[in-house]
Parts: sequence; structure tokens; C-alpha cells
Amino acid sequence: MAKESKAAGGKSGGKGGSASKGAAKGGAKGGGAKGGAPSKSSKSSKAGQPRQAVDFTKRSHAGESLAALAPRLKAHYENSVRATLAAQFGFTNGHEIPTLEKIVLNCGVGEAAKQPKLLDVVVEELALITGQKPVRRKAKKAISNFGLREGQEIGASVTLRGARMWEFLDRFVTVSCPRIRDFRGLGTKSFDGRGNYTLGVKEQMIFPEINYDMVEQIHGMDITFVTTATKDAHAFALLHQLGMPFRGDDKPVTPKVSQPAAAA
Repeated sequence: MAKESKAAGGKSGGKGGSASKGAAKGGAKGGGAKGGAPSKSSKSSKAGQPRQAVDFTKRSHAGESLAALAPRLKAHYENSVRATLAAQFGFTNGHEIPTLEKIVLNCGVGEAAKQPKLLDVVVEELALITGQKPVRRKAKKAISNFGLREGQEIGASVTLRGARMWEFLDRFVTVSCPRIRDFRGLGTKSFDGRGNYTLGVKEQMIFPEINYDMVEQIHGMDITFVTTATKDAHAFALLHQLGMPFRGDDKPVTPKVSQPAAAA
């Protein structure tokens, strides 16, 4: 009887040991699948998703404690452009001389209805380009053919005023426009009859703030330059004197701005 109980105990112990080994192997495999390298199914599910957007407007930089210098293009407007426009059109009142009021950047993302995360990337890129947090635009009405619902976020826009407006125009004229593919000058027929000029940009990569390696999808945007002019001729002369390279110019006007003295 003692021998039989020992044998039974040995057999049951062996079976239990083998079962515990199987459980340990299964646990190791399960732990490796969850805590270790991701499975193939998780990789395939994340392949078509856009990358995670980051809000760069909240990051600190080395010169944040320094005093901001006045925009050099604004100084050029006050010192040279105002006198030139007054002599060209015979303005006797200083308030009649047109000036730049604001710049609006608008980017529509139609695919955001199906991929909401794609709009986050566009908002991140607009924040990098302008240095200001964009506003998300929503659909005003539902369109069933496009799968669009009322109130759904389908775009983003930024309105620049003051120093950021002048700095953006300076970078756009001197850096971004020469980077446009097959650039032959900006069109002169995009004025709206009330002194405002709108142009379309096909690629966001013309702006030097965009990192080429981080771009997942190429998209364009509309840029509107709103002026205080009441006639297109006045607005055209203003933008031309500010350095906008319009089509047909043999030598575009280059603003000659005196560099501010470096702080001691």
C-alpha cells in the first residue's frame, strides 16, 4: 500500500510538474507578447495612422528671456514705403496711406472627417510656421455625400497681427518664395477688388521651419494679405514695395533695411 501511494504520488507530481512547466512557458510567451516586442497585428494597425502631434508653442527656447527686437520690415515700411506711396498716389493725409492689417493662413483638411489625428499634425505644422497656435475650424453644415457632419473639425486657420505679421511676411518674401518649385513670380490677378490679396501654396515644405523627415503628407494652404487699401492698385503698390516678387518683374524690389544694433 505504501509503495502504491508513493507511485501514485510520483506520477501525480510528475504530471503536475509538466503542467506547471507548460503554464510557465505559456506565461513567458504571453508576457513577451505584451511587455516585449509588439506583435505583427499591432504593427499593421499602427502603420496607416498619422504620427502623434506635439504642441511646439509651449516649448521654451534659449532667447525667451531676451527683449524682442522690432520687426525690420515694419521699420522699412515706416522709413521708406510710406513716403514712396504718398509721392506715387498723391496722398496728402497720412491716414490715406495703405498699410498691412493682418495675414490669414487657412488650411482645409478634407480627410480629417475619416482620420481626426491628421488634423493634429496640420495644426502642429501651422504652429511651427507662424509661431502662434491655430484655431480649429468646424463644418457649418452636414454633407452626406462627403460623409461630413455639422460641427466636425475639418480645418485650421491662423490670423497674424502686429509683430508676428511683419516677421512672417519677411520670412515668406526672403526665404519661402525662392523655395517654391519652378517659381516664376506671384500672380497679379488674385486681388479681390477691395485691396486684399490671396495666394495658394501647394506644399508646406517651402517654409524652412518644417522638417522634411517629419512630413507624412503634403498639403497646401491659402494665405490672405489684408490691407487697409480700398483699391487694388494701392494694395499692389504696397505689397510690391514690401518685397513681394510678382510675376513680370525683371528685378523684384528688395527692401533695404538697416540692421538694428546688437545689444551690449
